[in-house]
Amino acid sequence: MTSTAQAPKSGARAAHPEHLGHVVFIAAAAAMGGFLFGYDSSVINGAVEAIRDRYDVGSAALAQVIAIALIGCAIGAATAGRIADRIGRIRCMQIAAVLFTVSAVGSALPFALWDLAFWRVVGGFAIGMASVIGPAYIAEVAPPAYRGRLGSFQQAAIVIGIAVSQLVNWGVLNAADGDQRGKLMGLEAWQVMLGVMVVPAVLYGLLSFAIPESPRFLISVGKHERAREILTEVEGKGVDLDARVAEIEGAMKSEHRSSFKDLLGGGFFFKPIVWIGIGLSVFQQFVGINVAFYYSSTLWQSVGVDPTDSFFYSFTTSIINIVGTVIAMIFVDRIGRRPLAIIGSVGMVVGLALEAWAFSYHLVDGKLPATQGWIALIAAHIFVLFFALSWGVVVWVFLGEMFPNKIRAAALGVAAAAQWIANWAITASFPSLADWNLSATYVIYTAFAALSIPFVLKFVKETKGKALEEMG
Repeated sequence: MTSTAQAPKSGARAAHPEHLGHVVFIAAAAAMGGFLFGYDSSVINGAVEAIRDRYDVGSAALAQVIAIALIGCAIGAATAGRIADRIGRIRCMQIAAVLFTVSAVGSALPFALWDLAFWRVVGGFAIGMASVIGPAYIAEVAPPAYRGRLGSFQQAAIVIGIAVSQLVNWGVLNAADGDQRGKLMGLEAWQVMLGVMVVPAVLYGLLSFAIPESPRFLISVGKHERAREILTEVEGKGVDLDARVAEIEGAMKSEHRSSFKDLLGGGFFFKPIVWIGIGLSVFQQFVGINVAFYYSSTLWQSVGVDPTDSFFYSFTTSIINIVGTVIAMIFVDRIGRRPLAIIGSVGMVVGLALEAWAFSYHLVDGKLPATQGWIALIAAHIFVLFFALSWGVVVWVFLGEMFPNKIRAAALGVAAAAQWIANWAITASFPSLADWNLSATYVIYTAFAALSIPFVLKFVKETKGKALEEMG
């Protein structure tokens, strides 16, 4: 599934002000999938220790339950495009909403550890679908003049979803008197945390009935009149409908459906540009960013922070993530992708190195010494801030721009798959590594952040201001 992200031609025009509000609503409704993406990805943070206690499992088994959702993510992302091309973008959103809802209920009411793992895979599949459908739908519906700004709704929704999940977790824990297994509404607190996702999931499903199908999909299945109605709805009555429909049809006919075979070449199986995309994806995950969103409560509790405070710090970290994302959105087109990536890498090295230093101290009465504790906390926020204002956004910008037209879709798919695999590797390994040596674990993450600097300087070319046709 691809989108018509080309410059406007004779038939295209900016939406009238009276239509823009409606277009913003449509994009925001579609971005609810991104909100659920962020929410479902990080809500497990509040349940990790309770799951460990309830099912009496070790770190390795626990990590697999946490990380297994990423398997579902990979499958969902890989199949969403084909599903959407067959049944439409809106139906695909509705399927994702149902899966999110079912996963929330199942995760809240598991009768065994394997049962919980199964529902996490279901939720992961929905995450994978949302990660593909939302941006593509917004790109296809948004008027060309507003496409970039409306497209940023997806990333904004993801980081807001992460923040809201941590706020809800903190609120639920306080309602349960600080006990993750405390009783609340007939369930344990952690079950309530996972079950609350039913609310935004149902809202996402309801909103999907209030927004139109993509004109591009409608044209692809021969429903030209309905496509014309929607183009008028989002771009205004003055649009040249014949020109717009012809423009979309022409773009669809001229598209090259890249295949895996197109990526082969060079001395190391893939073409060099594909390896650079894979490298960006791997570095983005190997700095350990998802440890901050999947395990931060567990991390702080392991060094003596009170559970309620640890949940609050997880929330403040997610707020910093939003701030950093906004900074990236402001500066990515002003100073360029490479400078932002390098600035972020330097900041991450500092934050991660300080965390490694702080965690190297022995615990006193189950806690880090006061100075090291505060430095670890501040450094964690520094790390998340610099990641969010750089690699969190820049990598996706690079991957969308850096590949030649002929291989863009297939290369982006391979790079995204590498990102899910790297995410899984970090998520699955952290509990065992932390049991082995928490400080050394952060030294490893610091090393990857440091190595990302020469990688960008040597291999990654700036894409700011270049047309997609210039990439080669």
